[in-house]
Amino acid sequence: MRVVIAEDSAILRDGLVQLLALRGVEVAAAVGDAESLLAAVAEHRPDAAVIDIRLPPGHTDEGLRAAVEIRASSPGVGVLIFSQYVETRYAAQLLGDGGAGVGYLLKERVVDIGEFVEALQRVAAGGTALDPEVVAQLFGASRRASALDALTPREREVLGLMAQGRTNQSIAEGFVVSERAVEKHIANIFAKLDLPQSEGGHRRVLAVLRYLEA
Repeated sequence: MRVVIAEDSAILRDGLVQLLALRGVEVAAAVGDAESLLAAVAEHRPDAAVIDIRLPPGHTDEGLRAAVEIRASSPGVGVLIFSQYVETRYAAQLLGDGGAGVGYLLKERVVDIGEFVEALQRVAAGGTALDPEVVAQLFGASRRASALDALTPREREVLGLMAQGRTNQSIAEGFVVSERAVEKHIANIFAKLDLPQSEGGHRRVLAVLRYLEA
């Protein structure tokens, strides 16, 4: 897996490069601003980009806006936002663009580099990796009547865990139920969100995107 990193703190940037390298991840470029990020992605075409939100020159939402641009110009590049902040405006656009391969993790809540690498691999492979706090804030910021209203409370819980990138086995263990029970909940979710069988493996991602768009 080849990645590009955009982090304005030189210490954090170099530390992340070293940690990823120790786990076999090739860092094609590590940059400190949004303009350099866009250039690096265009040059190296990585599997994924790890992006902080607040980058020079304004240190507001330059990284997130660059991520949205990357999703539009290079949809095959996974985008993992890695920040201290939850920015709902552009995050909703990034996560709700109908594509796959997006993630949003909060720095202070990542305590295991192995789990971080696993999340990065999921994003690079076209999956999702969302911190529960990000999901909660995005859902709260955009709550309105939708097809999600047809879901039961447990189905909403399952869909929320799917948004975090949890597997059926992990969800089952958390609820102390069988995987078959989780599969039934997911089948109901797909039916209620009108995601037909023809969508194949992408139905899981599409269900998550519906959840975030709702």
